[in-house]
Amino acid sequence: MSDAFAALPKPPYYAVIFSSQRNGEDDTGYAAAAQRMVELAAQQPGYLGVESTRGSDGFGITVSYWDSEAAIAAWRQHAEHAATRAHGRTHWYDHYELRVAKVERAYAKSALDPARQRD
Repeated sequence: MSDAFAALPKPPYYAVIFSSQRNGEDDTGYAAAAQRMVELAAQQPGYLGVESTRGSDGFGITVSYWDSEAAIAAWRQHAEHAATRAHGRTHWYDHYELRVAKVERAYAKSALDPARQRD
Protein backbone atom coordinates (compact mmCIF):
# COMPACT_ATOMS: atom_id res chain seq x y z
CA MET A 1 0.00 0.00 0.00
CA SER A 2 1.20 3.52 -0.76
CA ASP A 3 2.28 5.74 2.12
CA ALA A 4 -0.12 8.34 0.68
CA PHE A 5 -3.05 6.40 2.14
CA ALA A 6 -3.78 6.42 5.86
CA ALA A 7 -4.05 2.98 7.49
CA LEU A 8 -7.44 3.31 9.16
CA PRO A 9 -9.59 1.10 11.37
CA LYS A 10 -13.05 -0.06 10.40
CA PRO A 11 -15.64 2.73 10.68
CA PRO A 12 -17.12 4.58 12.34
CA TYR A 13 -14.58 7.36 12.71
CA TYR A 14 -14.42 11.03 11.76
CA ALA A 15 -12.81 12.90 8.88
CA VAL A 16 -11.77 16.54 9.00
CA ILE A 17 -11.57 17.72 5.39
CA PHE A 18 -9.52 20.87 4.82
CA SER A 19 -9.66 22.22 1.26
CA SER A 20 -7.51 25.24 0.55
CA GLN A 21 -6.19 27.52 -2.14
CA ARG A 22 -2.64 28.65 -1.37
CA ASN A 23 -1.62 32.18 -2.28
CA GLY A 24 1.96 31.19 -3.13
CA GLU A 25 3.57 33.27 -0.38
CA ASP A 26 6.26 31.84 1.90
CA ASP A 27 6.36 28.33 0.45
CA THR A 28 9.24 27.32 2.72
CA GLY A 29 7.49 28.49 5.89
CA TYR A 30 4.26 26.84 4.80
CA ALA A 31 5.94 23.50 4.10
CA ALA A 32 7.67 23.51 7.48
CA ALA A 33 4.45 24.39 9.30
CA ALA A 34 2.44 21.75 7.42
CA GLN A 35 5.00 19.08 8.32
CA ARG A 36 5.01 20.22 11.95
CA MET A 37 1.19 20.05 12.13
CA VAL A 38 1.20 16.46 10.79
CA GLU A 39 3.84 15.47 13.36
CA LEU A 40 1.99 17.23 16.18
CA ALA A 41 -1.43 15.83 15.21
CA ALA A 42 0.03 12.32 15.20
CA GLN A 43 0.86 12.77 18.89
CA GLN A 44 -2.72 13.66 19.85
CA PRO A 45 -5.08 11.16 21.47
CA GLY A 46 -7.65 9.93 18.97
CA TYR A 47 -5.59 10.70 15.86
CA LEU A 48 -5.90 7.95 13.23
CA GLY A 49 -4.05 9.26 10.19
CA VAL A 50 -3.86 11.84 7.42
CA GLU A 51 -3.97 12.03 3.63
CA SER A 52 -2.93 15.16 1.77
CA THR A 53 -2.32 16.39 -1.74
CA ARG A 54 -1.70 19.75 -3.42
CA GLY A 55 -1.78 20.57 -7.11
CA SER A 56 0.58 22.85 -9.01
CA ASP A 57 -2.20 25.47 -9.05
CA GLY A 58 -2.03 25.70 -5.23
CA PHE A 59 -5.31 23.89 -4.54
CA GLY A 60 -4.98 21.23 -1.89
CA ILE A 61 -7.00 18.85 0.22
CA THR A 62 -5.90 17.42 3.55
CA VAL A 63 -8.08 14.88 5.33
CA SER A 64 -7.23 14.02 8.91
CA TYR A 65 -8.96 11.11 10.61
CA TRP A 66 -10.00 10.95 14.26
CA ASP A 67 -11.72 8.45 16.51
CA SER A 68 -14.18 10.96 18.01
CA GLU A 69 -15.54 14.47 17.87
CA ALA A 70 -13.91 15.07 21.28
CA ALA A 71 -10.49 14.28 19.76
CA ILE A 72 -11.17 16.75 16.94
CA ALA A 73 -12.19 19.44 19.44
CA ALA A 74 -9.05 18.84 21.51
CA TRP A 75 -6.87 19.16 18.39
CA ARG A 76 -8.65 22.36 17.43
CA GLN A 77 -7.89 23.81 20.87
CA HIS A 78 -4.21 22.79 20.85
CA ALA A 79 -2.25 26.03 21.29
CA GLU A 80 0.36 25.50 18.58
CA HIS A 81 -2.25 24.30 16.11
CA ALA A 82 -4.42 27.35 16.86
CA ALA A 83 -1.48 29.72 16.32
CA THR A 84 -0.58 28.05 13.03
CA ARG A 85 -4.19 28.25 11.83
CA ALA A 86 -4.30 31.97 12.63
CA HIS A 87 -1.03 32.55 10.78
CA GLY A 88 -2.29 30.57 7.79
CA ARG A 89 -5.45 32.63 7.51
CA THR A 90 -3.47 35.83 7.06
CA HIS A 91 -0.34 34.60 5.27
CA TRP A 92 -0.85 31.40 3.27
CA TYR A 93 -4.42 31.03 1.98
CA ASP A 94 -6.58 32.88 -0.50
CA HIS A 95 -9.51 30.63 0.43
CA TYR A 96 -10.15 27.58 2.56
CA GLU A 97 -13.06 25.43 3.68
CA LEU A 98 -13.22 22.91 6.48
CA ARG A 99 -15.75 20.12 6.82
CA VAL A 100 -16.17 17.48 9.50
CA ALA A 101 -17.86 14.21 8.56
CA LYS A 102 -18.60 10.93 10.27
CA VAL A 103 -17.39 7.99 8.19
CA GLU A 104 -19.98 5.23 8.36
CA ARG A 105 -18.60 2.99 5.60
CA ALA A 106 -15.25 2.66 3.87
CA TYR A 107 -14.21 0.62 0.85
CA ALA A 108 -10.80 -0.04 -0.62
CA LYS A 109 -9.15 -1.72 -3.56
CA SER A 110 -5.44 -2.24 -3.66
CA ALA A 111 -3.48 -4.25 -6.17
CA LEU A 112 -0.55 -4.03 -3.74
CA ASP A 113 -2.42 -5.29 -0.67
CA PRO A 114 -5.34 -7.65 -1.43
CA ALA A 115 -6.14 -7.85 2.31
CA ARG A 116 -7.35 -4.22 2.15
CA GLN A 117 -10.01 -5.05 -0.40
CA ARG A 118 -13.37 -4.77 1.36
CA ASP A 119 -16.96 -4.34 0.31
